[in-house]
Amino acid sequence: MLIAALLVNADNISYQDEATSKKRVLENLSHLLAANSEALSADKVFQVLLERERLGSTGLGKGIAIPHARVPGLTHTMAAMLTLSEPVDFESADGQPVDIAFGLLVPEDDSENHLQHLSRLVSIFRDADCCGKIRHAGSADAIFEYLLSLDED
Repeated sequence: MLIAALLVNADNISYQDEATSKKRVLENLSHLLAANSEALSADKVFQVLLERERLGSTGLGKGIAIPHARVPGLTHTMAAMLTLSEPVDFESADGQPVDIAFGLLVPEDDSENHLQHLSRLVSIFRDADCCGKIRHAGSADAIFEYLLSLDED
């Protein structure tokens, strides 16, 4: 599964985002995700991400969160990413604040791809070297180029 392909381009990455809370992270991801869909508003995206988050934190630990949701009527998977200027509490199991958030929306009936996407994301973000390169990339373009290089492996 190609991570950079899900993001489409660096415009879907907010580098050094100013979000100061979990709610603001979800809101900022919602705006990025909704910008790629005429059918979804930022408010609708925020609501589905918030509903999913209420089931349990999507904070993986080690500073990473993958807010995700299935969306009725969505025809293709969409992604957006934030790196935060200051880490925020995300109620992760390890108690560490989050500074990288990768948002993922999938069609409601696409369970197989949803699980494949999440599995690939978890494997990338559990790699300390990968996360270090993202954290020190310097720009959204540099992050996107790095993710493209992972896709080629």
